[in-house]
Formats: sequence, structure tokens, C-alpha cells
Amino acid sequence: MKKLTAMLAFAALALSAGTVSAEPLEKMAKKLAGGLQEKKIAKVAVLDFQYHEGARSSGSTIVQERLTTYLAETGKVEVIERNLIKKLLEERKLELTGVIDPQTTRELGKILGVSVVITGTLNDLPEKETEVNARAVETETGKIITAAKAEIDRTWTDSPVKPVQTVSTGSTGTKTPPVITPSGKFLGKPLVQIAILLDTSNSMDGLINQARTQIWSIVNEFVSAEQKGKNPEIQVALYEYGNSSLSAADGYIRRLTPFTTNLNSVSEMLFSLKTNGGEEYCGWVVKDAVEGLEWSSYADVYKAIFIAGNEPFTQGPVSFLESMQKASAAGIFVNTIYCGDRQRGIAEQWKASAEAAGGDYSNIDQQLQVKYVTAPQDDEIAALSAKMNRTQVPMGMKGISARDDMRKAEQRTALAAPGAAAAMSSYRASAQASKSEAEWDAVAAVASGQRKAESINKEELPSDLRNLSDSDRKQKLESLAAERKAIQKKIAELNIARQKYLAEQERAASKKGPKTLEQAILETVRKQGAAKGIKFKAE
Repeated sequence: MKKLTAMLAFAALALSAGTVSAEPLEKMAKKLAGGLQEKKIAKVAVLDFQYHEGARSSGSTIVQERLTTYLAETGKVEVIERNLIKKLLEERKLELTGVIDPQTTRELGKILGVSVVITGTLNDLPEKETEVNARAVETETGKIITAAKAEIDRTWTDSPVKPVQTVSTGSTGTKTPPVITPSGKFLGKPLVQIAILLDTSNSMDGLINQARTQIWSIVNEFVSAEQKGKNPEIQVALYEYGNSSLSAADGYIRRLTPFTTNLNSVSEMLFSLKTNGGEEYCGWVVKDAVEGLEWSSYADVYKAIFIAGNEPFTQGPVSFLESMQKASAAGIFVNTIYCGDRQRGIAEQWKASAEAAGGDYSNIDQQLQVKYVTAPQDDEIAALSAKMNRTQVPMGMKGISARDDMRKAEQRTALAAPGAAAAMSSYRASAQASKSEAEWDAVAAVASGQRKAESINKEELPSDLRNLSDSDRKQKLESLAAERKAIQKKIAELNIARQKYLAEQERAASKKGPKTLEQAILETVRKQGAAKGIKFKAE
């Protein structure tokens, strides 16, 4: 009797687990079916859902099977049986390995006898959850008709692996399988990677000005955020595109910075930008960012591209849809920001492009004269920042140059917009900024734990410290480091209160008028970051 009771309890637990994970997929099926019915699509095929670079796990077929069932249950479309799809593909020796381009969709349509296929990607999240991105793709054109996203409980335990492919080894015709590389692993420490792609053609001066003054608020959002009790490391990359002064052979695209934690260099690049008329190839610049940057392969890393511009997303020789699918396969959100009327941006495919990569679409007024809000904490943060600067001890000529560059960046930012200097100072009080400044500032090196005071070469220090005894020099550096940490702690506390105040002001302002670049990005990173387990204290 006890054995029977245990079996019944186990069965009930298994059933409830299946129900929890199935519910979001059922909602997804209803949304997809509704969009298909509007387009009068009668018959579809659901393909298996793959991970980055075509990797698969048992979850690939589990999601395919459940979504097939739920779509059929809606009664709005006819769905081809999964085993029949597998048989037809095997007969034609057609192997799907990730990105499905327009040529492949046309071939699929002919083989399966459907005008639309349901395809998508899986992205494993922490806490045994998986993000499912689904798209209904018209086989003849490759156009996305409708899309949906859901998060489900991960009931499977195997890791995704790339499929075994045969590779020719030469004229003998002998073929050997390549090594299978597991994917979907977790880094275990919080990391944020954001690439910002800015249109620098004519009429985009307002966008550049917003980026210059608001970049600190954007990265500062993550300074007080936490993922599993730790502050994330923030890496930012910057591109410009659409500028006729750039090389036509390179698609009028220039990478300004690779991923970096040195936000002073990002700010410097933003202030150096100049606009000029050109061709805006969105698909090309997204492809460049996806393929050219060192994106993390770990599943718990928040990876996002933000592209802003005001011309049709379809321009250029590179397929924007293929670029979006490559980003999605790599677990990268592509968020599109149209500079202009929302409906026009939708008509010019900015919304469809975002949906293809599981991202968000928003529109802003790039010419908006931004009314910068100062917070009650700004004056105290400014005073503490000046005090923190007085604790700096540059090491050698490199240190003096880096310190001077940082002071110039502070002056540029303060002159550009009230409040931006406070955001920059708040960032500089973070552990990430200290680690970056430790490369040239002796006090930052000691305060951040990167180096011991006694290990710093006295010949690199200013004469007032160089002429002290070893014990006095050590004591002086440790004293300055303790003072630095106390200032940083106070700024961090003020920053949390400041962020909450500004978030309230931002919510009120967004209801009254068009968004700025900062508002569009912050809304998105809060939502997408939360899906990666990041908690924002300003919320």
C-alpha cells in the first residue's frame, strides 16, 4: 500500500510539473494561432526549437511536440504531425542547423506542403527555466507573420549539443565527425554585455547628444543592481553606422569600441562623433556586432544590442532577417529604437526586426529638447566626488595622462547636462570603476584589493610619497584607500536613493510625452535583465 501511495504521489508531482511548464506554451500557441488566423493561414509545420548555432537537447523536441499539440487544439490551423516532418526531411536529406534563411524556408514550404513554418530558439535561464522564442515564418518570402515569447520550467536535464556533421578529409573521401561542443552552461557570476549601434547620418545630432549625456544613467542602472547577491560587471561596445564619411565597402559602419569596462573611453568616443549623410544598413551593422564582438557563450549572461535610427530597417545588401536570426541563435536580444513616429517605424520593419530576435521595439523623438531632472542627492554626490578625486595618486606618466583624461570627461559631461555628472560620479564609486582605475591610480589599486600598498613601485609615485619611508608610504596609501572606500560607500547609498527618485520622475514624464533614448533603453533592460535574474534597486 505504501508503495502504491508513493507511486501515485510521484505521478501527481510529474503531472503538476508538466502542467506548470505547459501553460505558457499553451498561451503561446493561442497567440500564434490568432495571428495565423488573421492572415488566413490554414496549414503549418512546427520545426524543432534549437539553441545557439543549431545545438539541440531533448527540450528541442519537447517544445516542438507540445506546441504542435496546443496549436492543433486551438482548431484554428491544421498542423503537420512531427514524425511526418522528420520523415520528409530525412528523405530529402535536409538538415536544419540553426539559422533558417529565405532559400531554406522556400525549400521547406515545398517539401512539407505548407505556406508557413513555426520555428524558434531556446535559451536556458537560471533557476531551471528556459526562454522560448517562436516565430511564424512565411516560407515563400521569409517574412515573419507573427511571433511570441514564453518562459517555461525546464523539465529536461541534458545539456544542448551541436549536431554531429561529417567533414571531408581530402581526396580519399574519408569523413570524420567533428568534436561536439556542449553549450548552455552558466557563468556563475553576473555579467552584462550591451552593444549600442547609433545612426550618425544627417539629422541624428539630437540622438548623439542624448547618448552623450545619458550613457552614464544607462550603465549606472546596473551599478546598484544585483544578481544572486552580486553586482554585475558591465561591458559596453559602441558602433556608428550610416555616415557617408565611412567606407562604403564596409557598409558605412565603424566600431568605435569593442566590449570594454572603461566607460570613460565610451564617453570620449560619443563626444567625438559627427553626423554626415549616408546609407543606413541596419542588417549589416547588426551582423557586424553579432559576429565581430566577443559575446559570452554562457546562458545566464544578459546580452543585448540596441540599434537606433530613422530609415527603413530593410536597407542594404545584408538580409536584416538573417542578422536577427543569428543574434537570436546566440542568445542576444536585439532591441530596435526608431527615431520618429511609432507607426512609421512599424511600417519600416523596426518592430518586426526586434520581434525576430526576441527584442523590444520602441520609438523616440531624437530632436527632443531633453529636460534634465536633477535629484536632491546631486549636490552631495558632486561634493563627495570632488573629495574622492583628491585621494587619487596617479602612477607614472600613464597615470597622470589617465587622470587628466578622466577630469576632462567629467568636465564635458557636467557642461553637457545637469545631473549627468552625478550619474558619472555614482558610477565611479562602483567596484567596476575602481577596478578599471586601479590600472593607473595607486589608491584605487589598494582600495579595490588589486594590489598591496607595499607592492607599488615608489618610483611611479609623486615625489611627496616617493620621499617617504617604506612604512610611512604604506600607511599613507592605506589611509587614502580607507578614505576612498568610505566616500564610495556614501555615494553608493546616495545613488540608490537618487535612482529611485529619478525612476519615479521618469515614469511620470513618460506618460506626458515622447521617450528619450535613456527611457527607451532603461525600460527594456529592466524587463530583460529581470528575466536573467537581475534585480534593480531603483524599481
